[in-house]
Amino acid sequence: SRSKSHFYFVALPALFKQELRNTEAEEGGAATLRCELTKPKAPVEWRKGDVTLYPGLKYEMRQQGCAAELVIYDLELDDS
Repeated sequence: SRSKSHFYFVALPALFKQELRNTEAEEGGAATLRCELTKPKAPVEWRKGDVTLYPGLKYEMRQQGCAAELVIYDLELDDS
């Protein structure tokens, strides 16, 4: 007779190793927000309130290893 084995894997969540810090920049300029995660290449979703941010002319997302960055271009008061 054959027996069946079932394996279950629980992935640990990625946590912040280094939180975001306040950044000052001038209107019309650019600002870079950085955070460091506990897992390399963990999926990162950048949000402003309830709105998910996507790459384009305004936002650039970078990720290398455990570090994730959001660059905001053409800063306006609404970006704070």
